[in-house]
Amino acid sequence: MQLNGLPFPGREREQAVLASVVTDLAAGRPAVVTVSGRPGFGQGPLLRWTAELAEERGLRVLRAQATLGESRLRYGVVEQLLTTMDGLTDSSPGALAVPERDDRLPGLAELLRSARDRPTLVVVDEVEWLDPDSRRWFGALVRRLPGMPVSLLASSSGVSHWGWCGGFPFPGPVPSRQLALSAFTLRDVATLVTTVCGTPGQEPFNTAACEISAGNPMVLHEALRQFTARGYPPVAERVPELRALIEAICGEYVARALSGLSDTAVAVVRALAVCGELLDLPQLYALAGPRAASEPGLGAALEASGLATASDTGLRLCCPEARKWILEEMTAAERAELHARAAELAHRAALPDEDIARLLLDARPLGEPWVIHVLRRTCAATLRAGRPDRAIACLSRALEEPLDPAERAQLGLELAAIEVLTAPEASDRRLAEIVRSGGDAPARARVRAADLGLTRGGVESLRSAVAHALPTAQGAEREALAGLFRLTERGSADDADLLLPEIPPLPARPTDPAQAAARARQLALHGEDLPTARALARLAFTGEPGSDVLILPRITAGRILLLTDDLDEAEARLDALHVDLRRRKARAAAALVLAVRGELNLRQGRLDAAERDVAAAGRALPHAHWHPYHVSYLAGLRITVALDGGRIDEARELADAPVPAGAQDSVSFGHLLFARALVASRDGRLPEALELFRACGRRLLRHDRANPALMPWRSMAAEVCHALGDHEEAQRLCREEIALARRWGAAGTLGVALLGAGRVAREARAHRLREAVHSLRPTAARLAYAGALIDLATAELDAGDRQAAAPLVAELFTFTTTHRPSSRLAGRVRTLAERLGQSAAPGPGPHPAWATLTEPERRTATLAGLGHGNREIAEMLSVTRRTVELRLSGAYRKLRIGGRAELHALVRATEGYGTDVA
Repeated sequence: MQLNGLPFPGREREQAVLASVVTDLAAGRPAVVTVSGRPGFGQGPLLRWTAELAEERGLRVLRAQATLGESRLRYGVVEQLLTTMDGLTDSSPGALAVPERDDRLPGLAELLRSARDRPTLVVVDEVEWLDPDSRRWFGALVRRLPGMPVSLLASSSGVSHWGWCGGFPFPGPVPSRQLALSAFTLRDVATLVTTVCGTPGQEPFNTAACEISAGNPMVLHEALRQFTARGYPPVAERVPELRALIEAICGEYVARALSGLSDTAVAVVRALAVCGELLDLPQLYALAGPRAASEPGLGAALEASGLATASDTGLRLCCPEARKWILEEMTAAERAELHARAAELAHRAALPDEDIARLLLDARPLGEPWVIHVLRRTCAATLRAGRPDRAIACLSRALEEPLDPAERAQLGLELAAIEVLTAPEASDRRLAEIVRSGGDAPARARVRAADLGLTRGGVESLRSAVAHALPTAQGAEREALAGLFRLTERGSADDADLLLPEIPPLPARPTDPAQAAARARQLALHGEDLPTARALARLAFTGEPGSDVLILPRITAGRILLLTDDLDEAEARLDALHVDLRRRKARAAAALVLAVRGELNLRQGRLDAAERDVAAAGRALPHAHWHPYHVSYLAGLRITVALDGGRIDEARELADAPVPAGAQDSVSFGHLLFARALVASRDGRLPEALELFRACGRRLLRHDRANPALMPWRSMAAEVCHALGDHEEAQRLCREEIALARRWGAAGTLGVALLGAGRVAREARAHRLREAVHSLRPTAARLAYAGALIDLATAELDAGDRQAAAPLVAELFTFTTTHRPSSRLAGRVRTLAERLGQSAAPGPGPHPAWATLTEPERRTATLAGLGHGNREIAEMLSVTRRTVELRLSGAYRKLRIGGRAELHALVRATEGYGTDVA
C-alpha cells in the first residue's frame, strides 16, 4: 500500500511512523501510539489507513469507537472489540457479560493468547470518551504488552491525552508515542489544492484557502472537492465561492457538534460565543446557567467536541470563526436575551464601555439608564477614532431603549449629524421625521432638525417637512421654521413654493435670527440696501457660541458679511461658528463653514490659508458625502485655489471631473461654471470661456441673484469679449456690473467692477484703473486690490510714467511680503520690478544688519513691522506663537532695536526691496 493513500496529502510524516508500527508488529514488536488533534485534522483517516495497511499484511485488526453516549456504560468499548475477535471459547450472546466482580478483565487473556498465533492491532477512536472500566482494561493490556505481538493505536480529538490507558510515557521496552497533528501550513494547502483541483492554485487563492479554513485539512479537502465539482478553477476571483463552501461545511460541523452535547454544555458554548473573552469563568458559568459550574465532565465534553478548549484563564472557543455558526443555531430572541444578560454581567464587572457596547448592540432593550450612557460614551470614543459606522450603530441601538420624547429627539439629532459621514440620505430622512413629529418631539428639537438638514443641503425633503410642521407650530418655533424655510428659497425658479401658500411672509425688519438672516439674504442676493442687510446679518448671530443657536442663519450671515466687505468681522464670526460646530459634531455644517472661510481667505489674498481651509473642508466631510446642492461650491473653490496656486494641471483635472447627480440643478453649480470658465480662459479657449461665464450668469439671474458681489461674471465675460473683438458687448457688460455694484454700495464690489471696466477700456484706461484702485484700497479684498495695482502699474509703464508706477510696485511688494499670492501674480510683480530696475521704490537702502537675519526671522520681522499681531503671524506662517516670539527676540537683538515701533519704521523704510515671506 502506498503512503499517499489518504484522501488528502500533508500527513506523510505521520503515515511513515504508523507504517513502521505495522512493520514492527508483523515482526512481533508491540507499540502504543496515540494520534491527537482537533476535529478535522485527520485522526480518523490516519487510523483507517493504518488498519487497512495492517490487514493487507495479514495482521488481525480489532476496532472500537468510544462515544459520549457510552461513556458511562461499563466495558462499553471493550465489548465492541471482543465481539469481533476470533478465538473466544463461547461466541454466543452474553458470553462476554461483565462479571459482577471488578477485578476480572473480560476477554483480556483470550486476546493475548490468540495474539500469539496472529499479531493483532487494536484500534480505538476517540479515547477521551472511554468509560472508567474500559480505561482500566486498556491499562492492564498495556502492562502485559512486553513480548506480546499486540500494538495499540488510539485517536483523540482533544489536546494531549496521555492518561487514557494508565499513564504515559510507559516504562519498559514497549515504545510509546503521541502524534500531535497540527493545522496545515500554506505549503500543505498548496499541495492539497493541486491534488484536488488538478492544477496549481494561484498564490492569493492558496493564501485565502489557508486563512479561511484555518488550516483544517478535512474541511478544506471537502470544500475543494465541492469547489472542483462545480467546475471552478483555483484562481483569486473564485475565493468568494470557496469561502461560502467552507463556511457551509463548518456550519454543518458546528450544528452536529452541538447536537451531541448536553443542554448545559450547549449553554456554555453559546456563552463563550457571546463573551467568552470578556468574562471570567465564574461569570461565564453564571451566564450559561445554574448547572454549568457543577456538571461533571463538562470541560472534557467541550474539548472533545472541538468547539472549546481549556486555557489559562478558563475556557475559550477553539475557532473564533465558529462564533457566527454557534449563534446562528439560536433564534433571534435567544441571541438578544443572551447578549442582554451578558451586558448586565459586563456592566456589573465594570468592563470597558466599548466591550459592554458590543454586547448591547445585539441585546434586547434593557430599560436601564446606564445603557444610554455607555452607548453615548462609546459613540463619542469611536467617532474620535475615525469609526463613524460604529458610532452610528451605538446611537441607533440607544434609540431602541425606552426614552422620553425629548431624549429620543436629542439622540436622533446626534445620530443624523454623524450619518452624513456614511449615509447622508438616511440623515435627511431622520431629520425630516423629527420635524414632522409634531408634539411627539420638543419644539426646539424640531427647529434644530430642520436647521441641520437644510444646512447640509437636504432642501426638498426638509422644506416639505417644515411646511408640514408650520400650521401647528406656535410662537418662536413658527418664526424660526418660517425663517429657515425662507433661507433656502432659490428664487423665482423655485416653482415648488407655489404649492405652499401657508408659509408666512418675511417682515421688512424681522427680529427672529433665522428670519433676519433670510431677509438679509434676500437683500444681498438682489444687491439692495447694504446697510440693512449688514444689520440683519449681525442680528442672526445673537446667542452665545456653544448654546443651541441655529447653524444655517449664522453661516448665511457670515457669507453676507463677505458681500458687505466686512471680511474681518466675517472671519471672526466664522471662526467662532466652526469651534461651536466641532463641539456639536455637526460635520456637514463644519465642512461648509471651512469652505466659506476658504472663500474669505481667497478674497483677502491669503492663498496658504485658503488652501488649508478648502483641504480641511474635504477632510471634515469627504467629497463623496457633500450634498449635490453644495458640492459644486466646494469644487469651484478647489479649482480657483489650484489655479491661483499655479497648479494648472490640477485645476484642469478638477474642472473636467464629473459632478454627482443633482448637482447641476443647484444654484451653487454657478460657482463651478465660473471656475471652469477661469480655467478655459487661462488656457486660451476663449469662446468656451465666454459661454461658461454666460451660463453662470443665466443660472444666477434665473434664481434672482443679481448682485455682482456674488461672482463678477459680467466683468470676466467682458474681458473675454474684449479679447474676441466684441468691444461693444464688453462695454455693455461692464456698465451693467458697475450700475449694479453702485446700487449695492460695497466698495470692494464696485472696485472689482471698475477694474473690469478698466481692463476693457479703449480710452482713458489708466483713469479707469485708478478709480478701481481708489475703490479697493480701503477694503479687505486684497487679491482684487493687488490685481488692480498690477494693471495700473502696467498701464503707467506702458504710458512711460515710471515715477507713477514706482510706488505702485512698492506697494505690490508689501502685498507679496504679507501674503503668499498666486505664482502668476508674483511673477507679474517681479516683471514690473525688472522694468523699473533695481530700485523698486524710492527711499534708503535696507538696514545694514538686515542681512544677518535668518530667513524665518526676516519673514516674521517683516510681518510684525507691517502691523500684524503675534497670533496672526503664527497663523500666516503656520507656527506657534512661542516660535514667533523667539524669532522676534532674535531679530531685535541682531538689528539692535528696542521693539515694534522701531521695527515698524525700519520695515516701512525698506518697502519695495521685495522681502518675501511666502
